[in-house]
Amino acid sequence: MHSLKTRSRPKNHSNEHRAVPHPSALTPRQLFARTQALARSFFQRPTVEVARDLLGKVIVHRLDGGTLAGMIVETEAYLGEADQAAHSARGLTKRTSVIFGPPGHAYVYLCYGMYECLNLVAEPDGKAGCVLIRALEPLCGLDEIRRRRPKAVRPRDFASGPGKLTLALGITRRRNGADVTRGALSVRAFKDAPAFDIVTRTRIGITVSKDLPFRFYIRGNEHVSAA
Repeated sequence: MHSLKTRSRPKNHSNEHRAVPHPSALTPRQLFARTQALARSFFQRPTVEVARDLLGKVIVHRLDGGTLAGMIVETEAYLGEADQAAHSARGLTKRTSVIFGPPGHAYVYLCYGMYECLNLVAEPDGKAGCVLIRALEPLCGLDEIRRRRPKAVRPRDFASGPGKLTLALGITRRRNGADVTRGALSVRAFKDAPAFDIVTRTRIGITVSKDLPFRFYIRGNEHVSAA
């Protein structure tokens, strides 16, 4: 991996190609020194904005075995009841109560009876909206991540998908409802943010609301999912 660039991320959302700087592997001490926790106000915004702005941020999971972390390189936005692909399309239920709750919390669910998927709740309290984390670039705890992903042939495969990244970081439904502005599962931002271009595409793996351009990823990052 290359060393972390210290240029600010461009304010425009151009899809023109630019080489992507990859952060180096970090120790926990380096990680916490170079990042800061996201405030709840970051999440209390329109879901699509949050989905784009989560790119380049860092998911951190502190376990008994150490600290595991990865930079977000791919996301998908899921809106409220008007978005038929969203779990909240059927309204407020016991399952979706987290999505309708305060922003800055984790919504973790089981997909296909096999894979845990991590979402981050956006929008003001009472309005549904969440962001699916689709892929991470591992940054911290690489030996433990490798142990948790024994079938991954290459490091780029450790967390290049929603189910892969939760396995890599040890995130399960036990974290459903967790406050990600603090605690064992958190989201942090680099103090010197890496620069990159954002690619916008339609979401994948869904059968309804397929034409909405709500998938975002970092152009040129090898850890983005293959789909």
